[in-house]
Amino acid sequence: MKGDPQQLALAQIDRRFASLRLVSPTEIRRVRASIEREGIRAPVLVSSAVQAQRWVLLDGFKRVRVAEEFELASVWAQAVALDVAQSKAAIVHCNQAQPGLSEVEEGWIVHSLCREHDLTQAAVGRLLGRDKSWVCRRLKLAEGLEGALQDDLRLGLLSSSAARELARLPRGNQLRAAQAVREHQLTSRQTAHLVQRLHESADPAARHEVLADPLRYLAVETPSGPSGEADPRLSERGNRLRRLLLSFEGMSSQLARSLSRHAPVGFEAEEARVLGPLVQRAIGSGRRATEQLEALESDSGLGRAGGEHG
Repeated sequence: MKGDPQQLALAQIDRRFASLRLVSPTEIRRVRASIEREGIRAPVLVSSAVQAQRWVLLDGFKRVRVAEEFELASVWAQAVALDVAQSKAAIVHCNQAQPGLSEVEEGWIVHSLCREHDLTQAAVGRLLGRDKSWVCRRLKLAEGLEGALQDDLRLGLLSSSAARELARLPRGNQLRAAQAVREHQLTSRQTAHLVQRLHESADPAARHEVLADPLRYLAVETPSGPSGEADPRLSERGNRLRRLLLSFEGMSSQLARSLSRHAPVGFEAEEARVLGPLVQRAIGSGRRATEQLEALESDSGLGRAGGEHG
């Protein structure tokens, strides 16, 4: 049962379960902007029964983090008397609404309940209100992902959706695939396609080629849908360039949507100064590619032919 809200000093709040949560810069910016406008509207949730004389945080990790940034002395908190296992289950229950926990975070909690508390998968399912197959999938995800990638997740260097796809690979292959995802800035859907291609290829040399240049082999998403089908007017090399161009278009559209969505809720001037030159470089590369294509067209005589017969 929840008690009446009370004010707790930030120094009193025990954040031992923070390792079960991911730090999302986007979500932190959203919460920061909300607190700047309206303050902290809802009390955080703490447990008084994990350890004597300790207030262990269960829900409100982002609010406490931002409160610390703003140098607030205290926050309002609501206390419950839950033991350790119940407290970890409460983290799941408190985040059932959107945006909720990622599958990886759910996997970490399931893994902790199964391995640290020796609960069966059936018992964990009852505790979380989930069926056994859900528990099994989350446990497999937590145990199947390389430790280094889990560290990258906690540092914000890898998205949870990409990690979920990479966990489908054998552990020995995950780090190289993750490197390809980062180097080529693959989307979550492209990462899923990459993992599928690696599963389908039994030839180590072929897998090496896919990892070295994944966009060459993957169906590319654009605003109008998948563009993996070849254009019959183009050669194999021409179709490869077409896929790269469509990928560039898709990523540009994704960038525009992302800026439109996130800029109002906390982009800072320094971030804009860092990102601005990168956008200009991308535009410059696109302009140079356009000039080269126009020069090729002109040198081939197609432009003159069009003028003579038009």
